[in-house]
Amino acid sequence: MLLLLVAYSLQTFAQEESWETYIKKTDNHLMEVTVNMDLYFSRPNYKNLLIVATKTSDCYKNGFPRPSGLEDFYTFSDSLAYKIDKITKNKLAGIITYKCTGFDIYYVKDTTKIRSTLDKTIQRNFASKKNYLTIKPDRKWQYFSETLLPADLSNEFFVNHEYLSELAQNGDALNTPRKINHWFYFNNIKRRTKFVDKSKVLNFSVDSLAYKKEKRYPYQVVLSRKDSVHPANISAITKVLRQLSQRYYGKYDGWEMNTVLED
Repeated sequence: MLLLLVAYSLQTFAQEESWETYIKKTDNHLMEVTVNMDLYFSRPNYKNLLIVATKTSDCYKNGFPRPSGLEDFYTFSDSLAYKIDKITKNKLAGIITYKCTGFDIYYVKDTTKIRSTLDKTIQRNFASKKNYLTIKPDRKWQYFSETLLPADLSNEFFVNHEYLSELAQNGDALNTPRKINHWFYFNNIKRRTKFVDKSKVLNFSVDSLAYKKEKRYPYQVVLSRKDSVHPANISAITKVLRQLSQRYYGKYDGWEMNTVLED
């Protein structure tokens, strides 16, 4: 399966809220974090952290759910969200997928009856699953700032991770180094040539050169190199290549690589 990153843009989720997803490695396991970015700019005065989670047995070796496992997460999340909405004002701040477990992270205004109500719902409907429920004060939203928010809030970071997330959701553990292709466009053939010369110093190979008459920047070059696909490494590579192409007034147009399923 080929994944092609073509542009850097914000991703908008349902309910007119702005959500972003990224991947990180924790204890050598992949973790996917989806965070409500609206809460970065404005937060309600809810001072209690509520985390509910369930584990599915239907997941890939990389800890991400298969389609039926994802349905398990949805059913659990929808059932508990309905109960939480009935009890108190709340805000869903993030969603974490880690080691076959889906976590929903809320901030709630009032904790009265939450534990007893959710415990009953879980026991009635999800007793056969391994579930998790915790409630604790978090007046300063430390969990949101330290666990959900990434250090890098740039568009480039989030779109890189959108495609890394797609790889992980298809069972890729992001452990195997592989060939990664990178696309660039220039409005001047001499600038493209200088860029190519510099890229070879970084051990990139030229896969193709083309002229795209219809484009404002018609001189295309596709570079490739075998690299680690660790999330931090992908961000570092794209940053370097974008800066290098801008030095020669070029446009970096994204990257592509194959999904690798590990035994």
